Amino acid sequence: MPLNSILWCQLNSILLSVLFLFCCSLDLSSANDELVGVTDDVFTVSSFSYPQTTLGPFDMRYIRVDIPPWFSAVSLALNSDVDLDVSRVERIPKSSLPIICFRDGSPPLPDALNISLKDSAVTGINGLDNEQCFPMEKNITMKLTNEQISPGAWYIGLFNGIGAARTQSRMIIRGSAYSFSANISVEACSNSMMKGELCNSTVYPLSCTVSDAYNSVKATVTKPLMENVMTCKSNLDTFCAHEGVPELYSLDVTNMVEELIIKVENVKFNTTTSNNTSSANDVRLMGFVRHGAIPSETLHDYSGDLNKAPLIIRYPLIGRLYISIVPVNVSKKSVGTLDGNLKVCYSMESQVLQCALGKAGPNCTMDSYTLQTVLRRGGPIPFESYFLPVVGGEGASSANFPLEPFLNKSSNEGRTDDIWTYFTLDIPHGAAGRNIHIRLSADVKINYEVYARFGGLPSLDNWDYYYANRTRKSDQSMFFMLYDSSDDKIDFYIIYAREGTWGLGLRHLYTSSDSTKAQTVMSVSLEGCPKQCSFHGDCKYSFDASGLTSFSFCSCDRNHGGFDCSVEIVSHKGHILQSIFLIGSNAAAILPAYWSLREKAKWVLFTSSGIASGLYHACDVGTWCALNFNVLQFMDFWLSFMAVVSTFVYLATIDEVYKRAIHTTVAILTALLAATKATRSSNIVLVIVIGALGLLIAWLIEISKRYRSLSFSSGLSLSFLQSMQTMKQWFCNLVKTLLRRFRWGFMVVGFIALAMAGLSWTLETSATYWFWHSFWHVTIYTSSFFFLCSKANIDDNEISPPSSGNYALTRQDSFSRGI
Repeated sequence: MPLNSILWCQLNSILLSVLFLFCCSLDLSSANDELVGVTDDVFTVSSFSYPQTTLGPFDMRYIRVDIPPWFSAVSLALNSDVDLDVSRVERIPKSSLPIICFRDGSPPLPDALNISLKDSAVTGINGLDNEQCFPMEKNITMKLTNEQISPGAWYIGLFNGIGAARTQSRMIIRGSAYSFSANISVEACSNSMMKGELCNSTVYPLSCTVSDAYNSVKATVTKPLMENVMTCKSNLDTFCAHEGVPELYSLDVTNMVEELIIKVENVKFNTTTSNNTSSANDVRLMGFVRHGAIPSETLHDYSGDLNKAPLIIRYPLIGRLYISIVPVNVSKKSVGTLDGNLKVCYSMESQVLQCALGKAGPNCTMDSYTLQTVLRRGGPIPFESYFLPVVGGEGASSANFPLEPFLNKSSNEGRTDDIWTYFTLDIPHGAAGRNIHIRLSADVKINYEVYARFGGLPSLDNWDYYYANRTRKSDQSMFFMLYDSSDDKIDFYIIYAREGTWGLGLRHLYTSSDSTKAQTVMSVSLEGCPKQCSFHGDCKYSFDASGLTSFSFCSCDRNHGGFDCSVEIVSHKGHILQSIFLIGSNAAAILPAYWSLREKAKWVLFTSSGIASGLYHACDVGTWCALNFNVLQFMDFWLSFMAVVSTFVYLATIDEVYKRAIHTTVAILTALLAATKATRSSNIVLVIVIGALGLLIAWLIEISKRYRSLSFSSGLSLSFLQSMQTMKQWFCNLVKTLLRRFRWGFMVVGFIALAMAGLSWTLETSATYWFWHSFWHVTIYTSSFFFLCSKANIDDNEISPPSSGNYALTRQDSFSRGI
C-alpha cells in the first residue's frame, strides 16, 4: 500500500475520532444543561390575542381556551375601560353590572348563580370545577397552574349586565357599553415527566398491561363477567421518599371502567434497623388522587392510607388521574436511627378493572348500551341530534325508543333494589353550547330514577345531575332545568353539557306486576334551546371568539326573559297598558298635521309619520304586525327624521324650487340614517343638525335673493364711517324682520317642548321605555306644532335695500349742510 494512502487513512481516523468525541461532549453538555435548568424549561403551547371588543348593554362574549393534559400554567391578561370599585359593587344593579365568569368544560351562565360578586377575580378564583363570576375590572392578570385547574376546554364569559331581562327583546337598548382586550397563553414543561408552575415536580407515568391475574379474577364468583384487569406500573420498581415529600404518578383512563385499585407493597426503610419490618408496617403512606390536576392534602378527590388498605375508586372519570403518595410520621414510627436521610421505600401499582362489552355496574352484572348519534336533517341549529341504542348493529326507527326491551331481566330475579341499566353517549367537539334533553313517559307510574354523570358511570354516590321524584332531585339551577315532570313523566334538560362522554344510569326501584306490564318510552336528544324557548322567543346560535364552540341562546319576546324565556317580565295588564301608551301617544301627530293642512304645507308627512310610528310600535309590543318588522322600523324612523327636518325648512320663506332641492337632499341623508343603526341616540343630534343646517341654507338663499340687487360700487366713494352706518342700518332692519317673522311666544313653548323631548329620551331605560318613549312621542310632535305656529305671515317686501336715488339724495343733502 502506498505511503500516501496510509497517511490519508490515519488522518481520516483521527478526524473521525475527534468528531465523535466532540459530538459526545455536546450531548453530555446538553443533558447536563437540561438537568440543571429543568425548573425553567418551559415553552409556550399556544398564545391568543383578542383585539379590543365592545360589549353593549346586555351583550356577552365567550372565549374558549384549550388546555392540553401536559400543560403547566395558563396566563391571562385582560384590559378594559371599566372603572369599578369592587368594595362598592353591590350598590350597582346586576342588570347593568359588567362581570367576568369562568367555567370548566362549557360556557358559563351567570344568571344561574345567586352570588354576591364581592371578590376580585385575581384573589377570589378557586379552581374551575364550578362556575365562578366576578365584577369586571380595569386590569385582570392571573396565572393558574396545573395544581389549580384541570386540562380540557376552559371558558371565559364576559357579560354587560345579567338577570332575566338580559334575553328580553327590546326596540331600543339603553345603557353604557365597555370594551376589553385579552391575551391568553398556555405553557407546558419541555420534559413531559415534570409538572408544576416551575416544572420542578417529577411525575412518573404508569403504563398499563393486561394483568397476569386475569384468569384468576375472571374465575372468581364475585366478578363473573369481568373482561380484563389492567395492571399499571411505573418503569421504576421501587420508590423511596422522605417524610412529607410526595411522589407523583399519572394514570390515563381512556374509557368507562368499573373500578380503579391503587396499592403499595414491600414497604420498608432505606436503612437497616433492629425492627425494620414492624416499623415500616406502621408508617402511614397517604395516597391522594385528583382528576386532571395535581392533588394535595387539602385539594383532592380521593384519599386513604395505602399502607393499611388499597384505595378503591368506583367508576373513575375518563381522563388523566394524578396520584400523590406522601409518607407521614416516619420519624415517630422508626426506631434505632435518627438519620436525616431516612426514607420509606415501597413499590406501587394500580389495577383497572373493566367489564365485558355490554356489561357494567356492581360485579359487572348490569347491562350497558351505547347510544349512537343521529343528526337531525335540516335543523336550524348545528349539532342538533338524538341518540338511539345500538342493538345488533342497528338502531331504533325513531327518536323515542321503548325502554323495557333494554332492561336487565336476569338481574331482576329475587332483587327489588340496586338494579341499574346504563347508557353512554358522546357530545361532539364544539357542541358544549348545546343541551341534553332526557324524557321518560309511561302509562303507569315510572319506577326509575335517572342519574347522569360526565366522564364516568353514575352511582348513588357519584353523579352530576339526577331525578328521583318531585322531592328528590338535583337543585334547580340554570344547568338543570326540570319541566312538566309527574309520576308518569320525567322531563329535564342538562344545560350547556360538556363535550365528551356522558354516562346515564337508570335505577330500578322495584318490580311488580304493574311495572312489568308498563310501557316506558325514553328519549335522549341534543337540542339548541330548552323547551323551544318556552314558546316565547326564538332560538338562535353564535360562536365563541375563537370560533371553536357553537352555543345556542334564546331571544325572548317583549314580555318574557330568562335563559329559556320562562320568566314573565311584563304581565298581561302591563302589556295592554304599554300598548295603549306606545301606540296611542302617536295621536299627537294630529297637531302638526292639522296646522300643516291649514297652511297648505306638508301635512301628509306628519300624518304618515304618526301612522308609521303607531304601526311600528303595535308590531314592537307584539299586538299586530302589518308589515315586516324591519320595514316598519325603517318607515317610522325615516318619516320621523323627515318630519323634524321639514319643520326647520318650513320656517324659511324661499321658493318651492329651493325647498324641493333641500327636501331631496335631506331625504337621502335621513334614509341612510334610518337604514343604518336607526335606534342609536346620536341620530337625534344628527337630525337636528341637518334640520338647522337646512334652515340656515334656506335663510342664506333668501337673504342673497333679496339683497343681490344691492350695489356697493356707489359706496366706494363714501367715508368709512358712513359705510359702517349703512351696514348697521341693514343689520337692524334684518333683526327687526326676524323679530316680526316669528311669534316668539310659540317659539319659546316649542323649545320647552323640545327640551322635554330630549329629557325623556335620556331617561329611557329598559324598564321604563314604554312610558318615556310615549312621552317622547307627545313632546316631539307638540314641539313641531308650536314651531309651525311660530311662523308669522309678513310681506315679502319688508326687507328691501335702500334705493340708489334716495341714497344719492341723502349724500347731496349732507354735502350742502357741510357747506
